Amino acid sequence: MATSTVTRSQGPGRPDRPGPLGRLGRLARPGGAAGRTPPPAVRVRRQLVTSPWLFAAPGLLITAVFILYPFVSTVINSFTDRRTLLPGHYVGLANFRELLHDDMFWIGLRNSTVYVLGVVPALVILPLLLALLVQRNIPGIAFFRSAFYTPVVASVVVVGLIWVWLLDERGLVNSLLEAVGVGKVGFLSDQWLLLFSAMTVTVWKGLGYYMIIYLAALANVPRELHEAAAVDGAGAVRRFLTVTVPAVRSTMVLVAALSSVAAFKVFSEVYLMAGPNGGPAGEDTTLVMLVQRTGTGLSGRVGYASALSLVVFVVAVVLMLLVLRADRREES
Repeated sequence: MATSTVTRSQGPGRPDRPGPLGRLGRLARPGGAAGRTPPPAVRVRRQLVTSPWLFAAPGLLITAVFILYPFVSTVINSFTDRRTLLPGHYVGLANFRELLHDDMFWIGLRNSTVYVLGVVPALVILPLLLALLVQRNIPGIAFFRSAFYTPVVASVVVVGLIWVWLLDERGLVNSLLEAVGVGKVGFLSDQWLLLFSAMTVTVWKGLGYYMIIYLAALANVPRELHEAAAVDGAGAVRRFLTVTVPAVRSTMVLVAALSSVAAFKVFSEVYLMAGPNGGPAGEDTTLVMLVQRTGTGLSGRVGYASALSLVVFVVAVVLMLLVLRADRREES
């Protein structure tokens, strides 16, 4: 009688399950539903989904902490009146309206724009000519390759101080000019001569870096094109204009974009040669120097400096887009 009662409690069509645990005992067994191991295909699929994120996590964390967070913080602070030791309050577009009436902002914008116009053409053309020179297999060329690249690995502070010593009123260059009867030249005291001297340092330091980029591009130019042009009677200049330049055109656009952004954000060269005040009467101040001067110190105006930084960022992006747009127009 007891056995039949147990059988009816299990329901129709369901087999007897001996043992005191019943259905829970079946689930707890390794072969049951709860202890079932996922098939290999599922495990591989899960690893394919999670493994790339595990490898990218350190880089993403560094990017978020040192790039994304400062950028978002700068955007937020640009709409406040925050100072170094004081919390800021929301002021809307007051900082940007103040920019339009700030004479130093327009001086910095002018100097940064002149810097781009003077540096970018030189860094697009001269490294290409240098790469064509060091590409040749002539005796002693390895020494010149190393010599041309040495300023790239040198510290910008060391490079700037060397050029300051050379161009100072009692420096080597003025001593040579006095020796030949020309007289001293105010490389570091005249407004425009100081700015052009800083441009020279930037070009001199960047030649080797962009030369390496051009060397990689020239290695992919088929030698048959030059040979065919030479058979047609084209000289060295004609081959350069009709074969080399079209072949490395995309690299020239890349160099123009990189150098324009770097030139617009110039700081170290001008700061070292003009001093923290930006030269005589501050006439050689660049935008990034103005950001540093405004936002640092115990009384630094962090909100206003953030607005300046946001303007620098927008102008740099616009410069890059203009270069890319000009390249697309030429292609079409």
